[in-house]
Amino acid sequence: MKLVRVRQREEVFGDVTAPPSKSYTHRAVFVASLSDGTSTVRSPLISRDTVATINAVRAFGAQVDQREGLLVVEGVERPQVPEDVIDAMNSGTTLRIATAVASLVEGGYTVLTGDGSLRRRPMGPLLEALGQLGVEAWSTRNNGCAPVVVKGEGGLRGKCAMRGDVSSQFVSGLIVAGSASDGALEVSLTGEVVSRPYIEATCEVVRRFGGRVSLEGSRVLVEGGGLRAREFAVPGDYGLAAFLMAVPLLMGGSVRVWNLDRSLPQADAAILEVLREMGARFREGENYVEVFGSDLHGVHVDLRDAPDLLPVVAVLACFAEGETIVSGVGHARYKETDRIAVLARELSKAGASVEEKRDGLVVRGAELREAVLDPEGDHRLFMAFALLSLASQGKVATLGVESVDVSYPNFLRDLSAVGCEVEVRDAG
Repeated sequence: MKLVRVRQREEVFGDVTAPPSKSYTHRAVFVASLSDGTSTVRSPLISRDTVATINAVRAFGAQVDQREGLLVVEGVERPQVPEDVIDAMNSGTTLRIATAVASLVEGGYTVLTGDGSLRRRPMGPLLEALGQLGVEAWSTRNNGCAPVVVKGEGGLRGKCAMRGDVSSQFVSGLIVAGSASDGALEVSLTGEVVSRPYIEATCEVVRRFGGRVSLEGSRVLVEGGGLRAREFAVPGDYGLAAFLMAVPLLMGGSVRVWNLDRSLPQADAAILEVLREMGARFREGENYVEVFGSDLHGVHVDLRDAPDLLPVVAVLACFAEGETIVSGVGHARYKETDRIAVLARELSKAGASVEEKRDGLVVRGAELREAVLDPEGDHRLFMAFALLSLASQGKVATLGVESVDVSYPNFLRDLSAVGCEVEVRDAG
């Protein structure tokens, strides 16, 4: 196990390129794999999570050729029965979408699983929705979690109702699978619908590949068939870029993050509004955001549509004047970890005043003290704790460097590029 400490080496200054969007890479690869012909996915994110998706579509029979800066995907008319278990590793998006795609297989069963963390994440709402659509799908341990087994029915059509307050990935899976089916699929989302921009992102990718889908209020209508090979360029990831945007807000100086635009819906683009409300100074240009050292103040922010911003906002709140309330993120408890509970525990360990709420956190600032933080294998928590280490000039350390490959393999390199010193050593 490795221990990471981050310090400021010199004035914070520089340009970095935001990593490609993990969400759009997942969606583009899945949709391309179900499209007629050969598609090109440009500027994909290659990380542990997206490799899980590439492996999944290959298991269903698609061909994926990885080249410099792109993926060439030869779609399949109908997914085949996988020869082996599909291992989604740590990727919830892979597991949820692949489970829905497994309903398209004809005459066989698909078994899907993941690592220990993923096997604790809920699958019940998706399995219940598939059942309503006539697809046999069940949890092998009868606990609503992976491993799951899906009996392919050759298509996904009809009407179903599904909870909208746990994960947008469930309905995204149905949209992708329904787009590759014959006939219409109608999904009614019940209760509060969270992470809506992620559903909109799925719809947009399907449309880019010729599919027809509409999202009106809490109703999703998918007209099956019509997916055709296309070229799709993956945009930069605002949520991952947020960790670099935070550096000058903690240490002064300025950082310009390139490869960012809003031509496609991204939930985590909300980071700019959060920073604006906190008093951060930044400039948004064509394809970049430049952030300057700023004094921050506490805010009340609802992140129900962008729960992945919780870790970075919580760390920034530790250094804001006054109280910051983050609400609307009860579904963050179902991520790689219970992010609300782990953030409350670990930030408090480092000297922050943090109160855990059912659906969020109250943060009142930090008097940092020596501590070793444990992100429990969660990549976004590791990156957040690395920022806390930087703000403490290495007084705070974090475990979990291995997890960064899930979404942002170059994170520590990019920290170094803007004036940080990164020390990685054995924890023992």
